[in-house]
Amino acid sequence: MRSALLGITLAITVTGGALAVLPETPAQAADNKTAFGGGEILWDSYGVPHVYANTEEGAFYGFGYAQAQNHGDILLRMYGESRARAAEYWGAEFEKQDRWLIGNGVPERAKQWYAMQTPQMRRNLDGFAAGINAYAAAHPDRIDPEVRQVLPVTGTDIIGHAHRLMNFLYIASDRKVLVAPETNEAGGSNAWAVAPSRSASGNAMLLANPHLPWAPSLLTYMEAQLEAPGLSVYGATQVGLPVLRFGFNRNLGFTNTVNTMLGYTSYVLTPKGDGYEFDGKILPFRTETKSYKVKQEDGTLKTVSFTQRHAVQGPVFELPDGKTQVAVRVAGLDRPGVLQQYLDMGKAANWAEFSTALKKMQVVMFNIVYADRDGHILYLDNGLLPKRASGDLAFWSKPVPGDTSATLWDELHSFDELPKVLDPATGFVQNANDPPWLSTWPRALNAADYPAYTAPVGPVSQRAQMSVKMLAEGPKISFDDFVEKKLTTRSLMADRMIPELVQAAAGNSDPDIVKAVELLKGWDHHFEPDSRGALLFETWAAIFAPENFTDQSNYAIQWTPDDPLQTPRGLKDPDGAVAMLKQAVAKTIELYGAIDRPYGEVSRFHIDDVSVPGNGGFGNTGVFRVITWNPMKDGERTPRHGETWVSMVEFGTPLKAKGLMSYGNASQPGSPHPSDQLKLLSEKKFRTLWLDRADVEANLEDTTSF
Repeated sequence: MRSALLGITLAITVTGGALAVLPETPAQAADNKTAFGGGEILWDSYGVPHVYANTEEGAFYGFGYAQAQNHGDILLRMYGESRARAAEYWGAEFEKQDRWLIGNGVPERAKQWYAMQTPQMRRNLDGFAAGINAYAAAHPDRIDPEVRQVLPVTGTDIIGHAHRLMNFLYIASDRKVLVAPETNEAGGSNAWAVAPSRSASGNAMLLANPHLPWAPSLLTYMEAQLEAPGLSVYGATQVGLPVLRFGFNRNLGFTNTVNTMLGYTSYVLTPKGDGYEFDGKILPFRTETKSYKVKQEDGTLKTVSFTQRHAVQGPVFELPDGKTQVAVRVAGLDRPGVLQQYLDMGKAANWAEFSTALKKMQVVMFNIVYADRDGHILYLDNGLLPKRASGDLAFWSKPVPGDTSATLWDELHSFDELPKVLDPATGFVQNANDPPWLSTWPRALNAADYPAYTAPVGPVSQRAQMSVKMLAEGPKISFDDFVEKKLTTRSLMADRMIPELVQAAAGNSDPDIVKAVELLKGWDHHFEPDSRGALLFETWAAIFAPENFTDQSNYAIQWTPDDPLQTPRGLKDPDGAVAMLKQAVAKTIELYGAIDRPYGEVSRFHIDDVSVPGNGGFGNTGVFRVITWNPMKDGERTPRHGETWVSMVEFGTPLKAKGLMSYGNASQPGSPHPSDQLKLLSEKKFRTLWLDRADVEANLEDTTSF
C-alpha cells in the first residue's frame, strides 16, 4: 500500500465561528517540497516510521507528520496546553494550569527561545510543525474536532512545549511547587551500560528502559528512525518532542533515567504592607497584568485578568492555604537549547563529540547513561543544579525562608562538578532512579565529596539493588544474558523476607496461616502469569511496608550505606509479621477471590480488544521488570505505568538491537498499533529493531512520500 503526500500544508478559514481545514494550493505544495527537500516515510508493520529525508529539516518534517498520524489528538491537545490556552479551548478545568504557565512566563519565553535557536534548528522546528499541519490537512477526518482548533502549529509551539515539559513539569510543576513538594511528575526508569571488559563478546552494550504512565498523555513515547545527511538515529521520545531522547546510532547510544536533582527553589515570603521583607528592608513587588480566556458553557469566551507579582527570587504564587505566599526560582530559564543538545547527542559519532554535546548543559535534569563502539561507558548525574550556600536536599525540597539573600542562588554547577563515572574498572554502570552513589559496584563515587544538596545518600530501592546485583554477579555477560536479565520478574524483597516469614510462622496452627505459608514456600518469587503466590506476597508486602512498599519501620535492619545491597532485611516483630500475613490472606481473598489465583488471571495487559496475561511487578518490591498496577476494576487490573519503551543494543559488527514499545506505537483512534505489541510483552519477547532499509522494506506496511 502506498500513499503520496507532496508537502501538504494547512490552510484555515473561519466559517460560522468554526475552524475549517482547506487543502493546500499547488504553489504551497511546491514551496513545501522546496523548503524541506523531499523524502519518504517507510512505515513498518509495527507502525514505526522510518524517515528518509534529503535534508535535516526534511527529517523533522517527516517526523512531525508521523507523530500527527500516530498520536495526533494528544499531540494537538498538549500543544494547546503548552500555549497556556487550554481553558480557552476546552473550558474552566484548565484555568489553574494556564495561569501557572502564564505566571511563569512560558508563552513569552517560548517566542524568545525560538528566536534564539540557530538558523538550522529554526528550520528544523518549522519543518516539524509543517509536517504536523500537513497531516492534518491531508486527513482532517482523523483528527478529533475538539483539538483541531489548535491548528496550525508553529515552530514556537514546539519549543514552548519542550520548555513547559522540561522546566514546568519535570522540574517545577504547579502540583509539586504549590501542593505537594514530594510529587514525582517524572516517573522512573532503568538504564545499564556494560563495558567490553564485562561483556562476553568484548563489545559495549546499552539498555534503555523508561517507565512512564500507560494512559495517553504528554508523557507517551513514540519510536522512530530518522535518516538524513549528517543524521542517523533510532530510538524513542515523548510525543510532541522533535528529537529522540532515548537514541542510538551505529557508533553510540544514550538513555535517560529520572534523578533526584532539585532544579527549583520555593521561597516563603514575609509580606509587609504592599511589599515583602528581604535582608531587613521592605521591597515592593514588581507587578504585571496578565490575562487568559476561558470557554464558557455556551461557547463564548470570558477574559480573565490578574496581577502577577514578582519578588527578587521569581514570580509569586499563593499556596492552597490562602495565606502563604511563595516565590519560585527555576533553573534553566536562560538555557534554550535542550532540543539542540539532544539532537547533537544523537548526531555524535564518538565519545569526544558526545561529551562536547553534554557540556552544553542544556538538559535540565535526568541521569544520562551512555555506551559506544569504542568501549566507553558513562553514568552522569546530569542536570542544572543550583549552587546553594549550605543545606541538604531535604532542606531545599521544602519551601525555604525568602526574607534573606542567604538562600538566594544565582549560579549553577558546571559539568565538571556533577557526579559521574566514566569507564569504571568494574565494567558497568547502572541507574534505577537511585542516587548516584551506587552507579557501579564496588562504588566509584563518595557522597561526602559533593555538596549535601546534590542527592540523598539513600535509601537505595530494592529495584536498584537488584539492578546492581544482576550486573555485578556471575561471569561475563553475553547479549543473550543481557536480554534475559532485563526480563527477570524476580522480587528481591521476596528473596529476603519469605524465608524469615515462613520461619516466624512455624508451628502456627491457624488454617489461614498454614495455607499461606505452604503457598509462599512453593512460589519461586517471580511475578509470572502462572505464579500462584505472587498476589498474596504482594498484598502482604504492601501491609508490611506501606507507602508504596517504602516504609522500613517493620524491618529489623533498615537500609544503611554501610551495607547498601543487603538492607533492609529481617523482621523487627516476627509475630506482628505473621499477623500481617493473616490480614493479607483476608485482603487477597477480598481483592482477588482466592489467595492462590494465578497472577496473570487478574493482572492483564489490556488495551482495546487485546487482553493477555500480565507479568512484572511493583519496583519497590525489588522487581526490575516494573509494572505498577491500577486497582482492580471489572475483574482485572491493568498497568498504570512501568515498562514502556525498551531497547537493548550491542555495539558490535553487525550491530545487535532489540526492543519493544509495550503499549504500541500509536494512540490515535482507528490505528492498528495501540495494542499490537502486548502479546510480545506478555510472552516476554522483543522485536528485532529494523535499522537497515532492506529490512524495513521487507516488513513494510505503508509509504508516505513528501
